[in-house]
Amino acid sequence: MGNSRGISVFVSTTPFAEHDRTPTQWMNAAGWRVCVNDTRRKLTSQEVAERARDCEAIIAGTEDLNALLDANRRLKIIARVGVGLDSVPLERCRERNIAVAYTPDAVTPAVAEFAVGAMIAACRDIPGADRNMRGGGWRRTQGIRIGESRIGIVGFGRIGSTVGRLLAGFAPAALLVHDVLDKRADIAALPAGAAARQASLNEILETCDIVSLHVPLRQSTRGLIGARELRRMRGGSYLINTARGGIVDEDALYDALRSGHLGGAAVDVFGREPYTGPLRELDRVVLTAHMGSCSIDCRSRMERDATAEIVRFFSGDALAYPVPDDEYANQA
Repeated sequence: MGNSRGISVFVSTTPFAEHDRTPTQWMNAAGWRVCVNDTRRKLTSQEVAERARDCEAIIAGTEDLNALLDANRRLKIIARVGVGLDSVPLERCRERNIAVAYTPDAVTPAVAEFAVGAMIAACRDIPGADRNMRGGGWRRTQGIRIGESRIGIVGFGRIGSTVGRLLAGFAPAALLVHDVLDKRADIAALPAGAAARQASLNEILETCDIVSLHVPLRQSTRGLIGARELRRMRGGSYLINTARGGIVDEDALYDALRSGHLGGAAVDVFGREPYTGPLRELDRVVLTAHMGSCSIDCRSRMERDATAEIVRFFSGDALAYPVPDDEYANQA
């Protein structure tokens, strides 16, 4: 694939090509110099800058790429393995004529299923029961069921709408959708049994048993759920965040859980990762390591899609998944 030789590519996301070697094979066949993140952890912004200082392309995860743009004047394309773009300085890329691609479709099924699983795990305290039993106990916690709950979905794009379709099969008591856009047509397309309608964020917070977040991290959504919003949530309700760290004030969430105001939470994404904060002290929160997209099939497709974009770029072909203009505007 492609005929450009001598290109230098850094793969900052990890793991990479563990279950599908196709991306590596494409790059090797093109004769590129490929360096991968072998640390098995998320790199700091400065580490990315040091390792990719002379690269013309990067296949990136959620690492902050600002330092890379400071250090690297040869960079021509960023291919993001995933859909979130808060770690990519889009306007700086535009000023430097650096192409940016992402993988918006590949991630959806895995994150949507993970979000529903996180709801069940939190609302039935499955991790807590596991820990208790391993300690010699036999605790049978009573929780709430999706089919009896009012559920709020905040953000009804690719992932949020897929979550809605999955939840419809549980026949929830109500499914309330909040989005900055008019989503009535998408809501109408949900399967029968969803009992869905569009609602304000305040109505969702005040009336729903479960609130699931599916918005990107932008200036308008940073701190969207803070102390005031958490106080507004129904007593005993559950918050699910598989979207982005920074959307939820983690200290305020800690206080809301510790006080008993919330019934529980499930959090897969954090403002600083790896997460080492006080939520780890609490039993009523399910914590996972930003792994919503980590199903073998979706992760492999994300890696293939991102690599294919770099191949297209250096072959002189149009990108299949260029970041749209509205993402640049939203980040400004």
